[in-house]
Amino acid sequence: MEKIGQTLNHLGRSGRVVAEELMQAILVDRDVADFIAAHQLTPEQIKLSLPKFNQFRNERAKFENGDETYIAKGYQPILTMNEGYADVTYLETRELKEAQRKQAVEGRISLMNLPKSYKHISFEDIFLDDNHRLASFGSLVDFVNDYPSQGQKGLYLYGDMGVGKSYMLAAMAHELSERKGVTTTMLHYPSFTIDIKNAINGGRVKEEIDAVKTAQVLILDDIGAEQFSSWVRDEVLQVILQYRMLEELPTFFTSNYSMANLEAKLADGRKGDESWQAKRVMERIRFLAREMHLQGENRR
Repeated sequence: MEKIGQTLNHLGRSGRVVAEELMQAILVDRDVADFIAAHQLTPEQIKLSLPKFNQFRNERAKFENGDETYIAKGYQPILTMNEGYADVTYLETRELKEAQRKQAVEGRISLMNLPKSYKHISFEDIFLDDNHRLASFGSLVDFVNDYPSQGQKGLYLYGDMGVGKSYMLAAMAHELSERKGVTTTMLHYPSFTIDIKNAINGGRVKEEIDAVKTAQVLILDDIGAEQFSSWVRDEVLQVILQYRMLEELPTFFTSNYSMANLEAKLADGRKGDESWQAKRVMERIRFLAREMHLQGENRR
């Protein structure tokens, strides 16, 4: 805080004259005058408060001018009463509160091997210029509105590349976070399977699986695009789905494959037909999610 005496020294004029000028400048300041009137300060209280009034004016000028030396970024200086005289404190600005709110919303969206921009997508960003998109979009809106509802099913959203499957589900994750305070984990499934295989050497497979299977809301993006592995299918994917089925945790999928085609892909093992193993996985997917075909043009 800069004392009035220090200010006088900087100005280099006669102390008494400058003191009177500075005092008048302080007392005619609208914020200071309103504060004095509101708290009905006595002359003695005003005298004791002059250094704080001076500090307030200096800090306010820095705040309003965006001065780089202003240390309380995002906080606005205000006058308050403290043990009988004025003091300076700092109040969160509307801009800071909004930034903190946005940060909290985005913090509840966990992305794994997906673009960071997905955290900023909301339902308002979804183009509904194609009637094929309305049914899928409506189902996601209903899910958010009804959450949490016991036994609430997710969606298995399939369709051609670029029609907006991942984009829509990222928007749903944002809405769940903003409106319901829900945490969503959205992962690119082909990349996740590679990470899981790499985690074998470090002994982190169980840790990686547990982190995914317990997610409040889970989105497995681009399932079916991974390189086939019986081990991943049976020891990773099925374990995740089994847990989520038993706990009735909302689970969503995007894929270029219909459920029937995904089952055929999962059954095509290197050692021959693995239809039974594929059916076990698909039973859990069908329990967790309702199949919907998203059609439309490639928007990439």
